[in-house]
Amino acid sequence: MFTIIAAAAENNALGKDNDLVWHLPNDFKRFKALTTNHFIIMGRKTFESFPKPLPNRIHIIITRQKEYIVPEGCLVVSSLEKAMDLCPKEEENFIIGGGQIYKQSIKLANKIELTRVHTTVEADTFFPEINEKEWKLTTSEFHPKDEKHKFDFTYLTYIRKDN
Repeated sequence: MFTIIAAAAENNALGKDNDLVWHLPNDFKRFKALTTNHFIIMGRKTFESFPKPLPNRIHIIITRQKEYIVPEGCLVVSSLEKAMDLCPKEEENFIIGGGQIYKQSIKLANKIELTRVHTTVEADTFFPEINEKEWKLTTSEFHPKDEKHKFDFTYLTYIRKDN
């Protein structure tokens, strides 16, 4: 099973200059809770945005660079399909970005865990549109802004509809 996990603004903005455009500590905690002890698939730029590999996860990095060097415990492949082939089929695996990887994977994933950040921001990377004919919203959990969260946000879980 493949789950896309992302946080996107109402205009589907994901980030700018290879960085997030907000700080939502509870969303980070949720991301960690969902992805720990799982395979995570990402593009090279997303991987390079981390100070170091995320603990207790198997990283699969997609890049066209032939001699790309990664830390021990990380895997490198040249395509999304090759990344998916490395993942255990009986477990939940996560696709964590960036924009191009989300765009490629939205046709292949089974589930989307989206944190909708209730703002519109300037960005250079965007989440693809979710086609309501292909996806069913199964849960929605609103969180108001507070002293640690500058924006309201909603956790949304989508499951691919059977066609």
